[in-house]
Amino acid sequence: MKYRIFLFSLLSPLIAWGQTTLTSPDGHYRIAVTDMSYSVTFHGDTIIRPSLLGIDIDNRLFESALGVPRGQNDDWSADLVLRGEERCTVDTLWSPLYGERRTIRDHYNQLVLHYEKGNREGTLSDGYDKRKFYAMDIVVRAYNEGVALRYHFPETSNGLFLHLTGERTTFALPAGTQGWYEEWAQGPYDKRPLCQPWYDCERPLLLQLPDGKFVALLEGDMRNHARGKFRLLEDNVLQVSLYGDVDIISPHDTPWRVIMAAEQPVELINHNHLLLNLAPPSEGDYSWVRTGKAFRSTRLDRANILRSIDLCQSMGLQYVELDAGWYGPEGRVESDARRVAPERDFSIPEICRYAQERGVGVWLYVNQRALARQLDELLPLYEQWGVSGVKFGFVHVGSQQWTTWLHEAVLKCARHNLMVDIHDEYRPTGLSRTLPNLLTQEGVRGNEEMPDAHHNTLLPFTRFLCGPADYTPCYFDKRIRNTHAHQLALAAVYYSPLQFLFWYDRPDTFRPEPELDFWRRIPTTFDESVALDGWPGEFVVQARRSGQVWFVGVLNGLDGRNLQVSTDFLPRGRYRVTLYEDNPESTTSETHASVRQIQVRSGRSIPLSLQPSGGAALIIEPVR
Repeated sequence: MKYRIFLFSLLSPLIAWGQTTLTSPDGHYRIAVTDMSYSVTFHGDTIIRPSLLGIDIDNRLFESALGVPRGQNDDWSADLVLRGEERCTVDTLWSPLYGERRTIRDHYNQLVLHYEKGNREGTLSDGYDKRKFYAMDIVVRAYNEGVALRYHFPETSNGLFLHLTGERTTFALPAGTQGWYEEWAQGPYDKRPLCQPWYDCERPLLLQLPDGKFVALLEGDMRNHARGKFRLLEDNVLQVSLYGDVDIISPHDTPWRVIMAAEQPVELINHNHLLLNLAPPSEGDYSWVRTGKAFRSTRLDRANILRSIDLCQSMGLQYVELDAGWYGPEGRVESDARRVAPERDFSIPEICRYAQERGVGVWLYVNQRALARQLDELLPLYEQWGVSGVKFGFVHVGSQQWTTWLHEAVLKCARHNLMVDIHDEYRPTGLSRTLPNLLTQEGVRGNEEMPDAHHNTLLPFTRFLCGPADYTPCYFDKRIRNTHAHQLALAAVYYSPLQFLFWYDRPDTFRPEPELDFWRRIPTTFDESVALDGWPGEFVVQARRSGQVWFVGVLNGLDGRNLQVSTDFLPRGRYRVTLYEDNPESTTSETHASVRQIQVRSGRSIPLSLQPSGGAALIIEPVR
């Protein structure tokens, strides 16, 4: 690992308030902090107007027990005094276990502001300095990819208890800003100005400023806290809205509040590794983790499960998943995830043996109702059976209690060499770096709801900015609302280390169409990823490299489009391009898709004629 770290510290009994600034290494971002407020500029233009900082804390019961006079708790941050600051620059390269890129640069300037309560002079009855019970740091980082800030409560000699009732962090946007509003993780998006009805909006939140710039607001490293969303405080001003109260014992870090900006929206996609940089690295050995493609077996009898495994082998899929119902009705307390339901005609060990003989691993779906009651019994049993991973179903998300439980459950799975896929409303915050066995999660309006092409071309600029999503592409189901080439391209555009394919499809409905060679060949993790072009809700072009082979996915929106796909990202040379396209005139295939090959030189564009709700998939290989 190459690294450079520079540290400068300024500590004094009291620092008079003035404006403290921090810039990104390339100088494009500038964040200014002044008296519990901040502002941000990007390329010299204001993207966040002066906005509030602070935490709401109600510690009256605790203070009373210590003999501290009860004061006003309306604004705990109001009388904080700046006692010192520290600055450093970090520049490192690290390699994730898997991902969209083989290496990631972690380069930032950091400012830490140290505060203590100004009205807590003196000592307590046991001799402790009162100020040590009321210390808080604001940590600010400026990357070339964006800026981030969080609150840190330092360790105290007795472990300070704090009852956090809210967060005052706001984001004051320029007048006329519009945002892609979505109230829940599996909901549709609605673009609206920041002055219309607005409750709690999901994160990431994509915003378009009146000057044309794009801004994304995200949450990072949310492990043992309450989930934050974005509430409209007043016109053009958003505030972090916590799911509920948070009880902590110091030391404690709140999640990062992250701001990314771009002149062109694809720049946001190319900077989506920022949340990984904000998460702690993993500890322990995760070399056993294996990414791959998966098929869901919904007909839970022995014959159909074995046919599903055979399909995985023939299509180059690495995993089969036994879905809800294998241990009984998932919502009932009496359903026991330690054994197969009595009416089933198989056992998990025999399924695992059959699959392993064919190079296929087995995943089990388990509802949180069973996980919450039986987790410590299930995990060693599943490891003994030979199970590869567990898909958590219907998890509770939002509260500090269940957020902490969920991440501890993922860590427990790692101790038994079990990978995890979290379904329903959970959204990532970069923790696949900390817990690499957490391969993917839902938290997306995917093919369970069969969204249209407008929604699909929004997702790379919204949901996928925070991490992988288990969108679950399908192919043969009659309900798909987009073309088959569009479906093929999903595997390249949407990143998921565990990529479920053929959702809703079954072995008896499967047909070996020629264009499915694209799904057979594409991996789920890559050495390099570059978003080439796109506009939210209209189209997107995503290129990904594995070895010397590039896989390109093109998703088109609701209107037909002629597009030139740039090849400037390719090293100099000649390439063979296999195109998987929509072909409405085809009479030989029910999917109306065709496969053809051309040759191009790097730097020459590839013209595409895209159907409404259509797309294209490309494999680009060097010609020797």
